[in-house]
Amino acid sequence: MKSLSADRRHFLLGAMGAAGAAALPLPATWAATRPLIDSREVAPGVRFVTGAGANVIALRGPDGQVLVDGGLAANARALMDHLDAKRLPVKALINTHWHWNHTGSNELLGKAGVPIIAHENTKLWMQRPITIPWDKREYPPVPAKALPTKTFYTEGKMDFGPHEIRYGWLGQAHTDGDIYVHLPKSNALITGGVLATGRWPVMDYVTGGWIGGLLEAGRTLLKLCDDRTLILQGAGEVATRAQLQAQTDMLDTLKERIWQLMRKGMSDTDIIAAKPTAEFDAALGDPTQFLQSAYKGLWGHVREQRGVV
Repeated sequence: MKSLSADRRHFLLGAMGAAGAAALPLPATWAATRPLIDSREVAPGVRFVTGAGANVIALRGPDGQVLVDGGLAANARALMDHLDAKRLPVKALINTHWHWNHTGSNELLGKAGVPIIAHENTKLWMQRPITIPWDKREYPPVPAKALPTKTFYTEGKMDFGPHEIRYGWLGQAHTDGDIYVHLPKSNALITGGVLATGRWPVMDYVTGGWIGGLLEAGRTLLKLCDDRTLILQGAGEVATRAQLQAQTDMLDTLKERIWQLMRKGMSDTDIIAAKPTAEFDAALGDPTQFLQSAYKGLWGHVREQRGVV
């Protein structure tokens, strides 16, 4: 990838496994024939949409709307109906990262000529098959019309109706293409998959995510918000700066703990048995996947860590 060193890229691509495996069906919890999509206005002209597969943010202007993320492909048409897209056409779509439950409206809107904005790494991943071990699923390359049409590397901005839309790259965090979308006039911050409240955050090490990057992304986001900021995350309810701070503090603690266990020669199985997350488990659930991903991601960045194994 553009942002990865040769060593990291080699590690990530090796972790992806065989690219030719047949795609598995979507888990039953994602298979929606008639999704229960709902929305509410959380700030003037800012609609928070749930039920499409991942949260969608619709920024409305006098003659249309800009969407941030698009839910699952199976729900794309129902989402457009809910948003009354015939009356208020979608003028642009922003992808916060490549994950299937955030980019599912790309093809439908891309065929209609809607500009799709994303980080360059997001576009690169969408052009190749990706195997995600914890899903036991391979995601094939997306159709050409579903690819982002406008990519960037560091940051960008656009004005739409009453909205000032600023977006920027968060580095290797949840994936290596994560971006935030900041709405200064609404004091709202869209975080995609980087913030996860009430559950363990996901570090997709296959496509560049890791615990250190997720920690740094949290620190970046904290600088963009205050105690009154509406934090619009990719799943779950509207969050607060205090919740973002709590996740950032937790990652800071756990990154060091897990790294010290790795320095003792522990495997991921050993680390899970050591229960380094014990005080967080009651609130966030089973930490197995989180710990496995943290372990694999840290090995991908072993040269950056303080001290050696």
